[in-house]
Amino acid sequence: MRFARRNISSILSVFLLDVGTTPVNAFTPSTSVSSFTTSSSRIVEFENGKSIWKQQNDRNSRSGGSSTGMSMMFDQLSSSITKVAESIGGRSRITEKSIQKALKDVRRALLDADVNLNVADTLIEGVKRRAVGKEVTKGVTADQQFIKSMYDELLNMMGGDSESAQATTGTTTAPPAATLASGTVGNPAVILLAGLQGAGKTTACGKLALYLTEREVDYDQVDAMPEEEVKNLLPSRMPKRQRKVLLAAADVYRPAAIKQLQILGESVGVDVFTLGQDADPVDIAREAVEKAKEGGYDTVLIDTAGRQVIDVDLMDELKRMKEAVNPDETLLVVDAMTGQEAASLTLSFDSAVGITGAILSKLDGDSRGGAAVSVRGVSGKPIKFVGTGEKPADLEPFYPDRMASRILGMGDVVSLVEKAAEEVSDADALKMQEKMLDATFDFNDFKKQSDLVGKMGSIGGVAKMLPGMGGMISDKQLKEVEIRLKRSNAMISSMTKMERRMPELLITDKTARSRMLRVTAGSGNTFDNGVLFISEFQKMKTMMSRMQKQMAGGGEDADQMEEAMAGGQMPAIGNRASRRTSKKNKKGRRGGGAGFG
Repeated sequence: MRFARRNISSILSVFLLDVGTTPVNAFTPSTSVSSFTTSSSRIVEFENGKSIWKQQNDRNSRSGGSSTGMSMMFDQLSSSITKVAESIGGRSRITEKSIQKALKDVRRALLDADVNLNVADTLIEGVKRRAVGKEVTKGVTADQQFIKSMYDELLNMMGGDSESAQATTGTTTAPPAATLASGTVGNPAVILLAGLQGAGKTTACGKLALYLTEREVDYDQVDAMPEEEVKNLLPSRMPKRQRKVLLAAADVYRPAAIKQLQILGESVGVDVFTLGQDADPVDIAREAVEKAKEGGYDTVLIDTAGRQVIDVDLMDELKRMKEAVNPDETLLVVDAMTGQEAASLTLSFDSAVGITGAILSKLDGDSRGGAAVSVRGVSGKPIKFVGTGEKPADLEPFYPDRMASRILGMGDVVSLVEKAAEEVSDADALKMQEKMLDATFDFNDFKKQSDLVGKMGSIGGVAKMLPGMGGMISDKQLKEVEIRLKRSNAMISSMTKMERRMPELLITDKTARSRMLRVTAGSGNTFDNGVLFISEFQKMKTMMSRMQKQMAGGGEDADQMEEAMAGGQMPAIGNRASRRTSKKNKKGRRGGGAGFG
């Protein structure tokens, strides 16, 4: 599985970077090798003397999910913190005076992102305590050490543990910060969903039902597996709990709420229990639990009614319902777009009826992300799940370490690889690697990789999960790349089966020009667009082959690449001479490492 992880990472890294190239200067020579350098070249467009990055877009199907969608929420905060960190410069020791302005700017960025005031102040004090007076670690720059302090405090604030080994190793086997109670046949786990009207409770109910039946990892089985077998095992390959879930429609006030839950239940293959709109919600909950015991269900999800405001009637009904069914979990569904108000709401509900955690819905929206940082800091209750889109599969467990990494613009390679692994089997990944090593990557493979990224969600979101890319891609650039990607797929669809299998027919064969004229005309493209596509395809093919050979060859190059990917960094790829040149350029400077140390 470690092989699969490395293979999928390299496929996506190269694919995303190459599809984002522009007609001219697709591979512009560079004298330095950075986290985003490939083959001593960088994929850029030069505009007014500055390099501009390009990326891409598309939307996923039901099976794919869209954890990538939440990237946009943190773009503003990530960009602000990155600029602040860069201003610290290369210092050998961090003092309070040297980071005073930086901390002030970070505090302002947090407040602009709608983070709760007390949470922001606590986070800043924690960063100051960690950073001030500390020598800059060898191999790490001052700004990187400052970001590491920010990362640790964000991680702790959102429910993680910065002192654990998992927080620093980038492991894929660690469970989420908070998991759900499990039940058995005859003694089902009862999960009560509460919240205000419009927060997305009913939709969250359907999403959670799908997650529990198909995707929830059974960590009890994982713990019983041999350590070598579990090492670097992706969640998509781990044993699943596969619960038998019963949905209970206890929202009798909102018109069509019961019908909505029934439709959701049908779409995800889960039974729905209802007594109609005239029944008492408490009776519905009680009888649903009895039905679950009789029907062999091990989990009951109860969808309760919401209100526009927190009122006495709502709280009283929830209390009576809790007394009747004694739920194992009471989850509050809160709208992420309400910002820090979501944290205050969580505290209010917990004080009134008692909750065990929160589901943060609409995290794929364009709000500023303050809710994700504030909920646990204000209420003390963990975020257990996040909604990342409108489809039933768009619900993900909440990982504080991955969220902290995204907020700081460090990407989220682990989640990226997990999403890819859900779409690609080990056999397909191995076959693809062999084709890359042999340089037999053809147009069919190009289309497969294009479809893979599309299934993983927004291409912009996927790109921003790569380290450092969050603040470098504009919406205009994403739209342009989406158009170019559609053009490429249209041209491939216009090719014959033989042309797809044998790219040389469109490149070196004597009939190449006439073939390209036919392909571009049939796909509604110009001949120049066809020439550009072939050029990009050849460069992508070369890059993939070179990357795979470096990783397959083992030794220092492969080790460095594996460490970079595991630590959430884009590996530096190039020939030995270019890497030596890079090392010479960095001599005499303190730091320059590609991570936290």
